[in-house]
Amino acid sequence: MTEPTTTSPATGYDLIHGYLRTLDASPGVYRMLDADSRVLYVGKARNLRARVSNYARPGHHSPRIARMISETASMMFLTTRTETEALLLEQNLIKQLKPRYNVLLRDDKSFPNILVTKDHAYPQIKKHRGAKKQKGNYYGPFAGAGAVNRTLNQLQRVFLLRNCSDSDFETRTRPCLQYQIKRCSGPCCGLISEQDYAATVRDAEQFLQGRTKGIQQSLAAQMQAASEAMEFERAAALRDRIKALTQVQSAQGINPQNTAEADVIALHTDGGQACVQVFFIRANQNWGNHDYYPRVSGDEDPSEVMEAFVGQFYATREPPRMLILSHGVDNDDLMAQALAEKAGRKVEIVIPQRGEKAELVQNALRNARESLARKMSETATQGRLLKGLAEAFDLPRVPQRIEVYDNSHIQGAHAVGAMVVAGPDGFDKNQYRKFNIRGDDLTPGDDFGMMKEVLTRRFQRLLKEDPDRTQGTWPDLLLIDGGAGQVSAVQQIMDELGVADIPMVGVAKGLDRDAGKEEFYRTGKPVMALRHNDPVLYFIQRMRDEVHRFAIGTHRAKRTKAIGATPLDDVPGVGAARKRALLAHFGSAKAVARANLADLRAVEGVSGNMAQTIYDYFHENG
Repeated sequence: MTEPTTTSPATGYDLIHGYLRTLDASPGVYRMLDADSRVLYVGKARNLRARVSNYARPGHHSPRIARMISETASMMFLTTRTETEALLLEQNLIKQLKPRYNVLLRDDKSFPNILVTKDHAYPQIKKHRGAKKQKGNYYGPFAGAGAVNRTLNQLQRVFLLRNCSDSDFETRTRPCLQYQIKRCSGPCCGLISEQDYAATVRDAEQFLQGRTKGIQQSLAAQMQAASEAMEFERAAALRDRIKALTQVQSAQGINPQNTAEADVIALHTDGGQACVQVFFIRANQNWGNHDYYPRVSGDEDPSEVMEAFVGQFYATREPPRMLILSHGVDNDDLMAQALAEKAGRKVEIVIPQRGEKAELVQNALRNARESLARKMSETATQGRLLKGLAEAFDLPRVPQRIEVYDNSHIQGAHAVGAMVVAGPDGFDKNQYRKFNIRGDDLTPGDDFGMMKEVLTRRFQRLLKEDPDRTQGTWPDLLLIDGGAGQVSAVQQIMDELGVADIPMVGVAKGLDRDAGKEEFYRTGKPVMALRHNDPVLYFIQRMRDEVHRFAIGTHRAKRTKAIGATPLDDVPGVGAARKRALLAHFGSAKAVARANLADLRAVEGVSGNMAQTIYDYFHENG
C-alpha cells in the first residue's frame, strides 16, 4: 500500500500527477481524500498507473469529477492480484466509507424467505429473515413481507400446512381456527397421518420450485380415486384445493415462462435523480419487486450507475443465476466473474433486445419511471414542509435529519425507548432505533430517567463514531414528546454531553389533549402554537404518531417475548428440541426445576450429563 504524502502542499491535478512516479500497471483500488483526510471517492483499476493518469490531465472531465479532483489533497492505493479482487474490494469500501462522489446505494435492507422446517415430524412453513441457521429448505428472496405473506396464504389454502410454532403444536388438544377455515390439516391433533402430511409438504415445495402442473395432475387423480371410492367428502376437499391452485395460477399470469431464476434490474434517471427497480423471478414466478433511489450527482453515465448499484447490491446478498439489466455495465464479464466467485456458480448478465426477457425489462422500466415521478413529487412536498418547519421554529437552516423520541412501558415494565428519523425523503426506516431501557437504578415509570438513558446512549455513540459531524448521522432537530418539564430535562442532558447546540422542540397535546391544539416548547422561548390547518402542524403530528407506533410496537414485542420465555431458555445446552421434550414430559418449567436426576434422565434426548447440567442449574440458582 502506498500511503498519502502529507508534506506536499499540492492539490488537484498537480498532486495526482506526482503519484504517477510510484505507480505501476498492477490492478488495485485507489482512494481520493480531501484536506481533512475524508474519503472523497473510491475506484478500481485494471491498471492503476493508467487509471490515475486520466485524473492528472485537465480539460476532459465532467463537472462532478473536476470538482472532486480540485478537492483531492492526498491519495491511497492498494494493489490486488486480479481485477476481480479489485472490484470486490471497491464495493466493500464504498459501502463502508460512503464516499461523497461515488454512486451510493443507501438502502441495505435484507429480504425475507420462506422456510420449510426439517427439524420436526410435521414441518412448519413460515416467513424467515436473517441468517439461515435453522434446519430446513429456504425459498426466496421475496421483495418484502407482503409478497411472502401472499405466497404463504396461497400455500395454506392449497396445501393446508401448519404455520404455528412448535410449542403451540405440542400443547394443542383440539384444532385451532386455521383448521376450521380450511387453512390447516390439523396435524397437531392427529387429523392427518405423518406420511400424508409429508406428501403435502413435498407438493408445496414443488410449487415453490415452479412445478405446478404435476401437482395439479396429482390432485386431480386423487380426487377421481376418492370419488370412485365414494369418499365424497375427501373428493370435495381435493376439488377445493384444485380450485385454489387454479386461482393462484391465473393470478400469476404475468409470470415468465422461460425465465426460471433471475433478478430484473431497470434504471431510470430524471432531473438529477435515479430510481432502480429490482424484480425477483424465482421458479418462473414473480416474487415481488423493490425500488431503490441511489445517491447520484446527475452527470453519471447510466452504465456507471448500473455498475455501482449491481456491485453494492450483491456485496451482502447472494446473486441469482441470471441478471437481466436495462443498461449495460462496463466490463460486464468482470462483474459476472466477481458475482460467480461470490455465489460459487456461474452468474450470467444479459441486456435483452427482444423476447420475454425484454418484456420483463420494459415492465421494470415502467415501474422505475412511475416510482421516480412519485418520489420527486413527494420530495418536493417534503422540501416545502421542512422549509416551513425551519421558519416556524426559527431554525438556523432547513433540517435534513429530524430525530423524534418517545418511551413506552406499562408501569415501568418492559420499558423501551424509540427513535424515528425523518428528512427530505420522508421517514427513513433504516435509521429507526430501539433502546431497551436497562437502568437498574430507575424508578419504575420514570420517563425523565428513561429519556436521559436513551439520549445519553445515542449521543455518546455519535460522539465516538462521528465526532466531526461529517457523515450525516447527526440530527438538525430533536422532537421530544412532552412539555416544559421534558424539554428542560433533555436540555440538561444535552448540556452534560456537550451537544447543546442541536435545536430541540417539545410537543405537548395542549388544551383538552386534542390533536390540533398542540403546544410547542423551546428552551428560553415562550410556548407557541400553530394554526390548526397549518401543513407543518400535520407534519409534526405524523412524526409524533409514527414514533408512538414504533415505540408501542417495540414494547409489545418485548412484552410478548417475555411472556413466552421460560427458565429453560437460560439452561446451557437446552435448545428448542430438548425444551420441547422436557415440557412434554413434565408439563411445565416449574416441574422440570423440581425434578430429580432420575426423572430428568428418563426424558428422551436428555443424556446423563445433560440431566446433571439441568439439575445443577436449577438447584444452584434456587
